[in-house]
Amino acid sequence: MEIEHKYLIKELPTDLDKYKKKEIEQGYLNRSPVLRIRKSNDKYIFTYKSKREISEEGAPICNDEIEAPLTKEAYLHLKSKVDGNLIVKTRYIIPYDYDGKTYKIELDVFHGKLEGLVFAEVEFESVEDANAFKGPEWFGKEVSSDRRYRNGFLTEQENLDFLK
Repeated sequence: MEIEHKYLIKELPTDLDKYKKKEIEQGYLNRSPVLRIRKSNDKYIFTYKSKREISEEGAPICNDEIEAPLTKEAYLHLKSKVDGNLIVKTRYIIPYDYDGKTYKIELDVFHGKLEGLVFAEVEFESVEDANAFKGPEWFGKEVSSDRRYRNGFLTEQENLDFLK
């Protein structure tokens, strides 16, 4: 099960170049359940996600998630069949220590039609950990339950006007 919170970013952390990063392309073949393809650097992945429970304002997102590897050829074949736009982003992996635990912040900086959009996701081992978590100073508003920040919704956008 995947348990996560999503946050807008007030300001990018300094020295991002010191963190591991992934160049990601992803597209959606179906939205409910989610069938997604992703290229992450030189890895190709097929993902199935189904919503575990309905999120309330401020509650973490909970999904059942299964990932399977794809070949490059299979990815390219499926890429031509995605609904909407392909999402292109750079994901920075930033370790963050809070309350005696080290969390992994995935900071997504979008490119192309979504240039200028930046948010972070943090995954948790339990709902209790997710509810107790406090992010770093550079985190902004928590938007886990705001559908405008779901990647499936973002594939339908031509620019950032939906945020106005």
